[in-house]
Amino acid sequence: MQASADDATSDPQPVDARTARLSLLDSAAQAAGLGTFQWDLVTGALHWDPTLLEVFGYDETTFPGTIEAFDARLHPGDAALVSAALDSAVSTCGVYEAEFRVVQPDGSVRWLAARGRALAGPSGDAEHLIGVTTDTTALRERDLHVQQILEDMSTGYFWLDADWRFGYVNAEAELILARTRADLLGGVIWDLFPAAVGASFEEHYRAVARTGAPHVFDAYYPAPLDAWYEVRAIPERGGVAVYFTDVTARRRALALAEEGRGRSDLLAAVAAELADAVDPVQALHAVLPHLVPGVADFAIASLLDDGPGPWRTRLHDVAARHADPDLQPVLDEYRSMRVPALTRTSLVAEVLTTSRPVVRFGATSLDDIVEPGPVRDLLGRLAPETLMVLPLRGRGRTRGVVTLARGAGRGGFTDADVTALRDVTAQMGLALDNAHLHSARRDLTEELQRSLLTELPEPDHLHLVARYVPASTGTQIGGDWYDAFLLRDGCTCLVIGDVTGHDLQAAVKMAQIRNVLRGGAHAVVQPPAAILSAYDWAARDLAIGAFSTAILARIEQPDDLVEQGARLLRWSNAGHLPPLLVQPDGRAELLWRPSDLLLGMRAHTVRQDHTEVLLPGATLLLYTDGLVENRGERLQVSLERLRACAERYADLPLDEFCDAVVAELAPSNDDDVALLAVRAFPQDEPRPPEAGPRHVPADDDEAPVHGAFD
Repeated sequence: MQASADDATSDPQPVDARTARLSLLDSAAQAAGLGTFQWDLVTGALHWDPTLLEVFGYDETTFPGTIEAFDARLHPGDAALVSAALDSAVSTCGVYEAEFRVVQPDGSVRWLAARGRALAGPSGDAEHLIGVTTDTTALRERDLHVQQILEDMSTGYFWLDADWRFGYVNAEAELILARTRADLLGGVIWDLFPAAVGASFEEHYRAVARTGAPHVFDAYYPAPLDAWYEVRAIPERGGVAVYFTDVTARRRALALAEEGRGRSDLLAAVAAELADAVDPVQALHAVLPHLVPGVADFAIASLLDDGPGPWRTRLHDVAARHADPDLQPVLDEYRSMRVPALTRTSLVAEVLTTSRPVVRFGATSLDDIVEPGPVRDLLGRLAPETLMVLPLRGRGRTRGVVTLARGAGRGGFTDADVTALRDVTAQMGLALDNAHLHSARRDLTEELQRSLLTELPEPDHLHLVARYVPASTGTQIGGDWYDAFLLRDGCTCLVIGDVTGHDLQAAVKMAQIRNVLRGGAHAVVQPPAAILSAYDWAARDLAIGAFSTAILARIEQPDDLVEQGARLLRWSNAGHLPPLLVQPDGRAELLWRPSDLLLGMRAHTVRQDHTEVLLPGATLLLYTDGLVENRGERLQVSLERLRACAERYADLPLDEFCDAVVAELAPSNDDDVALLAVRAFPQDEPRPPEAGPRHVPADDDEAPVHGAFD
């Protein structure tokens, strides 16, 4: 081995000692996996240790010890770089650094990293170059493998150094960012992508650099990229490495799915509101909260009456809602005045003419909507920017319109909005049509009901009051009924009954039963049990084909009760609930007596009569099960509640008594409720005014019929 220039000029040690020292250094370097070299620039002798000889493919016998032997193994592609590094070190007596490839005799290539220094001699010029080399082939292969992985990834990747400059960009990142490596490498990210400044990108990247903690986030970059990205940023090599994918398509798919779910939710909510709608105005009031503010800033719902007249005379704005409570009074005032002020070119007029939705985007001219005046001033305060008017179509006809408006800060209606709202208004139009049909049917059935329910007589010193409350889910008609009329012998006949159901068929059956009982009771002077038994035969022979509970009662005044001023209640019960008697002192009791089979179940039925004395001031109440029955509650509990309720209101006039009982016991009736109440007054006192004028049937000479209590 050759000594360095410093060793030759300043080290007083003997040559053998210096040689031993260099040998020791060679051994240490070899143990560390390093190769050492010494180049005598004066003589040209080049010394390599065994490690370096092996890397270059030489041994002690084949290595000539010259720089030409080095050049022979140096990869041609690295020759210029290494030559420049050597020249620089020698000319400046400075540091020599180079990384280069060595081609071994078998053609294999090794990567070496060399570092050394040029040492000056007595003249000041470089005389020796000494240093070490490291075999970096494994590191190079690993880096190449990593680089290949990065290049093959379907995920974008780039690395930013501590100065936020792009140090590496893979192929996928080039595609996603629509920039080449040449455009990006060496550039500062904040300069190349200015929209990232102040956005989530800058916030998270700087947080990674500051804290060393990874950050995962989604963020949107505006045009020209106009895309959403899923980003993972991690600390790497003193900078920030970013893995990212374009998730715009996924975000749009999610947005569309959310949009679709929103439409489905809106349709479901509107359908739920309209499922049981029977009143058109209430239906429209119920739907508007689902449209405002979710779809529009304000909305107006209108109904169109049937008829041949012009639409202005038939259109009525019946509901309005604004997202801003402070503007609701303005909208209400505008709604109350809008229809007469609408122009012939307004969207409402166009929709009523064509029956098709109309949308006007962008700033809307108020001149096209309403005539000049106070109405236009109100509309100016509401400041609609975009309007949409949709018809509410029923079965072949327009039942109304809905006007929707958005302000300038919200943006126009999208195609998805229009599609969803067409579905919603189709539901609304069908519901309005159903409500119209229901209303027509209700008018018909109410007229039929009025014809079936009896006008109560007003016998002397008896006050009769009746109430009929149809089931809230029916069509205002059902199978419950009451009846009261005077008999030929002067007695008052009372009937209460219940045919199962609360629809038109139940009402028809009820009318048959009622008429047969009424005719039989009036034609044949017999006790109630005999009348009901006669009905059983008639039901079979006339094929009425319906079963019914019923109580038929007579209020009589036999001679032995005349002096007491009392009356006798005689009744027969065909499977009905017991009558309720409220005594003059306010005590109430249920007249539990054995009941017989329902009417019409068997032609030959033996029925029983029962009697109870009615004292002056007593109140009798006959009722159907809709008044007392509650799902899941025992009947005895329900009847006890009725008894207690009657005692609380016993002192009220009979009309008020009936109203109070119905209001407390059947506030939301799921079944028809019928009740018939009778209050007996003392006969030795003037006829009370609440009993009304004496109203009894007249004979052929129009003289009153005198009965048992005249």
